[in-house]
Amino acid sequence: MRNEMSKSFKGNVTVEAEGNYPEQFVNKCVKEGVQIWNVAKLADGVLQFDIALTDIPKMRKLFRQSGMKIRFKQRRGIPFLINRMKIRVGFAVGMLLFIGIILFASNMVWGHTIKGATPHVEQKLNEVIQEIGIEKGALAFRLPKPDEIQRIVTDRISEATWIGVRKKGTTYEFEVVEQVRQTEPERLSPRHLVASKKAVIRKMFVEDGKAVTRTNEVVNEGDLLVSGFIGVEGEEQTIAAKASIIGEIWYTSTISMPMEQTFTALTGEQKNKRMITFGDVEIPYWNFTKPDYAAYETFEKETNLSLFGYRLPFQFSILEQRETFAFKRAYTKEEAIDVLKKQAREELKGKLPDEAEIKTEHILQEVVENDTVSIKIHYQVLEEIAQEKPIIQGD
Repeated sequence: MRNEMSKSFKGNVTVEAEGNYPEQFVNKCVKEGVQIWNVAKLADGVLQFDIALTDIPKMRKLFRQSGMKIRFKQRRGIPFLINRMKIRVGFAVGMLLFIGIILFASNMVWGHTIKGATPHVEQKLNEVIQEIGIEKGALAFRLPKPDEIQRIVTDRISEATWIGVRKKGTTYEFEVVEQVRQTEPERLSPRHLVASKKAVIRKMFVEDGKAVTRTNEVVNEGDLLVSGFIGVEGEEQTIAAKASIIGEIWYTSTISMPMEQTFTALTGEQKNKRMITFGDVEIPYWNFTKPDYAAYETFEKETNLSLFGYRLPFQFSILEQRETFAFKRAYTKEEAIDVLKKQAREELKGKLPDEAEIKTEHILQEVVENDTVSIKIHYQVLEEIAQEKPIIQGD
């Protein structure tokens, strides 16, 4: 009985030894003072026995010399029990800390949103909100209740008819209904309409004023299109001319590109770095090191965890670090010209008004020099060319 208690107190392990003549290995262990018991033969060349935990270092030295294969099957005794208890206690403490952090974080303010407000009213509302103490990191239970906050902001913002306040999870939502003021009709000063650039007039629609040009007529920049003077000579009146004048304008674009270009692509290999985020704070918990790729791109994905419809203050994110490689592509002259035509057209669209229309395009020149293709393109574009010119007294 006392011997069993001693074994349990010190700890013991069931060992399986496999190799040639395992009996000789056991005898050698016994000669070296290693305590062995419950020896059993499992198969040819395989023995199973129990050994004290304190004798394992001695046995390791002997089996390295013998060439035997050793497997530890079972672990028993107080030392192993204490180890398991340490792991469980650490887990319990970790869980308590985690729950405490969640409870603390769920009672903090992580932000606010404002809907239905103009920039001016939104700025004033943000100032009042800050004075109340609603800011990231503030404790929600120390702030006024939503009804009280609604009364304060409604009294302070005179431009708003009503401001609704709702606490949704860890954020405050403000919905603003502004006062509707009757806007006065726009008062236009007397003016002419002149050409903003050289063009051929293709369409004209004059709403107010007197047209002084006709369709298919060439006009230069600054030429008068629609006059703000109306009435018979000697009794003329000045008005704000209104019209839509569509002109055909010519543009020329010169663009080039090398016939061999370098591109970047993904190899398909990637490493993921996992993090937990609390607001703007990111805490990594998996894969702390940078990838050993020569080049890589990073893509971030974040969860949207919520509880009962409320977004939780903590989220999990993954940084996907994807390996990239560079490769070169050679273009023929025809392929390069197609690429340049598309690129030049997109560049021109970026400079034109949204309502402008590219009517035609013609390549004027193609040049291949030093493995570089250059082209010159002519465009015919239809766009609005009317531009205001105030009528100054005395004109």
